[in-house]
This record gives sequence, structure tokens and C-alpha cells, in this order.
Amino acid sequence: MDPHLLRTYVSVARLASFSEAARELGYTQSAVSQHIAALEQDLGAPLLTRRPVVPTAAGERLLEHAGPLLLRLEAARADVVRMAAAPAHGLTLAATPTALGPRTLAALPAAGVTLRTLARDEIPAAVATGAADLGLVDGLAAPSDPLRLPDVAPLTTRGVGEEPVCVLLPAGHPLARRPGLRLADLVDARWLDAPGAGLPLDRLRTASGTGGVRTALRYEGTDLRTLTTLAAAGHGLTVLPHGFAADVPGAVAVPLVAPRLVHRTELVYGGKPGGAAGALVRELTGPGATEGPR
Repeated sequence: MDPHLLRTYVSVARLASFSEAARELGYTQSAVSQHIAALEQDLGAPLLTRRPVVPTAAGERLLEHAGPLLLRLEAARADVVRMAAAPAHGLTLAATPTALGPRTLAALPAAGVTLRTLARDEIPAAVATGAADLGLVDGLAAPSDPLRLPDVAPLTTRGVGEEPVCVLLPAGHPLARRPGLRLADLVDARWLDAPGAGLPLDRLRTASGTGGVRTALRYEGTDLRTLTTLAAAGHGLTVLPHGFAADVPGAVAVPLVAPRLVHRTELVYGGKPGGAAGALVRELTGPGATEGPR
């Protein structure tokens, strides 16, 4: 299967238009039509209806395969280019907001850094395809357990830190004076779902064993201050690393004691980083850091 034809097909299916796909890809509309016809002939199945432009059942199945296939091709190209290229003087770091703790920020080079805030599931792909030199991902895990990351390419992960987590409550909340909280204490609580700023609720739902973590408000931004302000104002509870939950005006951070979960941060990279990326890897990893291929 020709990857050029597959990329054309993905663009047409996503845009639901041959002409829009031609404009995006820089082809003529006739060339796009020829690409789709050639791919359909190769696979022996119609992939798109023409009016409207909608994937057939076979086309939908091909789309399920297309994303991972094209990503793997991009990752392979980036991996080879990375091996052949001289170490870059600058550094592009993709990270989630709560992965950027004081230790990480202190270790960053004084100049030449580009910091990209991305969703957790996007960071491995950004590193694999060369859009970022390094990635920092975080999440909730049992102590010493690795995070569950998307399998997009052969990448290396190293644990760079674990810390306790707290439930952030409004100062006037009935449970705010507790020395610790169990998830079972919060079965009727209303939660903030903030996948881009806080720690993901799906891990809490899994840990509860009941799925009873109820979303009151969904925040789709990446600003931690907005998230903590929403919690302090009573719009819902959130779980944050201890270092980010402490000293929030109008809120109280109470340790989550059961189930036993920690905030874990992992460094993600491909190959053997050199230059500024290699220096940061060495700075953040040390005795006791866990490493393994992904």
C-alpha cells in the first residue's frame, strides 16, 4: 500500500471533500481523484461515497489502521534523521502542565528552549515524529508503577519523580479539616474534569472500582491557575500533585490516602539524545530512575 495514496485518502475522509483535500495537499483535484481510485483498485474495495463524500464500511476500517501506520512511518523517518544529524544546540520539550515541577524547571538550559504544552496522549507521538526532542508526561499510578502510554514507536521512558497527591477542596467544604481522604469518602462528590491541566479522572474512576467519579464541570484549557480557582470556588474537586495543590487561595489540599496513588512523572525520548536534550536527560535521571523501552 502506497503511503502517499493513504495520506491523500485520510485527508479526503477528514475534510469530506476532494477539492479541500487537494488544496491542503497542494495537488490538483484530478490528482486526488486518481490517488483515491488507485488505492481503491489496490485494495479491491470502494472506500468513499462521492455525494456526499463519506467513508464506506471498508473506508472506516482503513481509517482505523491509517493513523498508526502513518505515525509509524513518520517515527521511523524521524528516528533515522535523529541518528544521522549532529546534536542540536536548542531543545524542544513537550510536557503536560503538572509535569513541570520545580526540579525540572531548574534543570532547563538558560537559553534555546522551546516548551510545548500538549495533552498526555499527544506527547509520545510528538517525540516519535521529531516534533519534540524530549517529552515529560505525568499521571496517577501506584507507587513505582510505570505510566500507561500510547504505543506509537520504540521510545525510552525513565521515571524522574513521584510525589503524593492531594484532593483540592474549597476552604469551607465539610471534609476540608480531615487529615486525609479516601476515595470512598467522596462517592457523592462533584469533580472537575480537566484533562489538559490536572490529573486525569479516568485513573480515579478505575481506582474507585465503581466508576462513581461524577463530573460537574469540564475545563478544556491548560492553565493550572484557572483549574485551582474553579476548585476553590466550589465548582468541583480535583486531584493534584502536592506541590501544585499547596497554598491555593480559598482552597485546602487534603492528602489522598486510599487508594494509594502517587503523581508520577516520566521522561520520554527516542534514540540517544545529544546536545541540550542529552544534558537534560542526564540532569533529570539519576540513581534509582526506572528505564525501559516503549
